[in-house]
Amino acid sequence: MIKKILLCAIAMMGTAYATEEVSVDNLRTEPIEVSSQMTRMEQKVRDNSVRVVTWQGHGSGGIIRYKDIQLVLTAQHVASDGLGTQYLLQTPNEQRAGFLIYSDPLHDIALIYVPRKFEVAKGIKWNPITELSEVGTEITYSGYPSWHSLMTYRGRVAGYETHPYAGTQIMLNTYGWFGCSGSLIYDAEGRMVGILWGIDLQQGLPQENMIWVAPMQNLDMKLALKPLCTGLTDKPKACRGT
Repeated sequence: MIKKILLCAIAMMGTAYATEEVSVDNLRTEPIEVSSQMTRMEQKVRDNSVRVVTWQGHGSGGIIRYKDIQLVLTAQHVASDGLGTQYLLQTPNEQRAGFLIYSDPLHDIALIYVPRKFEVAKGIKWNPITELSEVGTEITYSGYPSWHSLMTYRGRVAGYETHPYAGTQIMLNTYGWFGCSGSLIYDAEGRMVGILWGIDLQQGLPQENMIWVAPMQNLDMKLALKPLCTGLTDKPKACRGT
């Protein structure tokens, strides 16, 4: 039976809702020192992680590059409004408006379209792992826990659990907290493992080192893009074949 789970979503911050035209005047632009011990993949994941701002607070997400369009993957309970809802997406240097185009509450996965692309963060090429990651696989992710700025974490696949409705879930031994939900998990080879959506709750207390992840195999990208491609008159390359 599935253990009690505490959703990591939505740290309560009372942040303003997204608008199409947004100011970047108040965003940090000075360089941040990064250790040479950080791998190239960890740096890439960090550079392409975003805060997803909602009326209730925020979650996290990852910028991906799918052919000629830019998207943000996050958890559905972070971007839980109707299709077409606008969200504010923030990196340490930029912010953009994005629009929800896919919502899967069963597997807790959502996809946001970014019409005006991030310029500093180019996105990581869509590269989902084809099978469940093996136990012991090294992983990394970056996210925005609670009121903190961007944080980068390492960990390993610890095992699997079976959700009674959503099926197999990946369990990680790493750190997670409120606001980290929606973070995109990568392995050391740069393959997308899944979406972070929860942490364990034992005897009423959160176990922040036992993390639940929805496997990336639950996302059919062509299916997810259908609402967007149907609505666009000027079809991008990403819509061909959908």
